Amino acid sequence: MTKMTDTQTLILTRASARPGNLALPLPEGLHGAAAKMAVGRMIKLGWIEEVEANLRRDEPLWRETGDGHGTTLIATEAGLDAIGIEPVVVRTMAGLRDAKPEAIAAAQRPGTKQAQLIAMLQRPEGASIAEIAEATGWQHHSIRGAISGSLKKKLGLTVTSEKLAERGRVYKLSSS
Repeated sequence: MTKMTDTQTLILTRASARPGNLALPLPEGLHGAAAKMAVGRMIKLGWIEEVEANLRRDEPLWRETGDGHGTTLIATEAGLDAIGIEPVVVRTMAGLRDAKPEAIAAAQRPGTKQAQLIAMLQRPEGASIAEIAEATGWQHHSIRGAISGSLKKKLGLTVTSEKLAERGRVYKLSSS
């Protein structure tokens, strides 16, 4: 396993707290050739990646592509896993890059019932309303409202459901 430097740890830790896991801006004092080397190494290790910047959201630019567009840097699942961030949280936050800022902030609060709901729906077997109610203490209508309103409409997540004979209706978060 590759040993992580303090700078790499700082970049990934800050990215984990930003909407969409944005790795920019880089730590103060890291610029020029040193920034290029640090970022290049992290890209090579698969800890961060270059993606097209959303200029409408004023995302910080890593570099301009020359055609009126630019790229920004985001932390990958592997990068956040390297600093101990749970993969469930990473996948959810990566899917929120284009969501509304208030939706991103709500989903970033670990330990909340919403985070618990998302984790249950991301399991391969999904979760039934009864299972979610037992885990969260919510009423059945509140769970359906959270799935429809918070997850689907507000956060833009894709939730699927299927009826199983042994468990009833089971909901899952789609990986797309």
